[in-house]
Amino acid sequence: MSSIDHAARLLALDTPTLSDALDALALSGAVFGIRALTVKTRIAGRARTVSLGAPKQHASKVHLGTGAIMAAEAGDIIVVDHRGRLDVSGWGGLLSRGAIARGVAGVIVDGAVRDVDEAAELGLPVYARSGVPITARGRVAELSFEQPISFAGVAVAPGDWVLADASGVVFLPSGRIDEILALAERIFAREQLMARDIEAGKPITTVMGTDYEDMLSKVTS
Repeated sequence: MSSIDHAARLLALDTPTLSDALDALALSGAVFGIRALTVKTRIAGRARTVSLGAPKQHASKVHLGTGAIMAAEAGDIIVVDHRGRLDVSGWGGLLSRGAIARGVAGVIVDGAVRDVDEAAELGLPVYARSGVPITARGRVAELSFEQPISFAGVAVAPGDWVLADASGVVFLPSGRIDEILALAERIFAREQLMARDIEAGKPITTVMGTDYEDMLSKVTS
């Protein structure tokens, strides 16, 4: 199955449904506290990873994020591990322009970003913990790109899948994407039937009885 097909299937779901599927499979991957700061739209794609940290003596002067941008293909998502830092930016306006030029679908940062208005005007979805005006220059260095990272405690490898929406962010290991998607689609279909029952007038106590609490075990059996 192509990357376009996987992305389309992810975009037809949401992060709560995928989180439920991960729970049922005893996998971690859901992250909270990351929100859309620019374009409020759901994004899905393969992760291009970046790890940021404190500057080191004699470290490379390559600007953070540029390697991942150049490695990205259309539809990819830049995922930046900035360890939750809110006092300095881990992404900025020129990077947003570079990402758009490569066809990047969005950017997700575990930390703060700047030039939020600029990214919004450009139409680039940027998810992060907050905005901040303070530059990374002299304060932050890129430790690696296209290497495995830990994003808010979740292991993310280059090429893993990610979905972000208003509820949060979910990372999905590439080696199990088909299994996760199939289960999430079964969960989604079951919840859609329950939603229709509620809209048809069935009491919510009936619809969300013991059957709802046991739903994950039933869809995996």
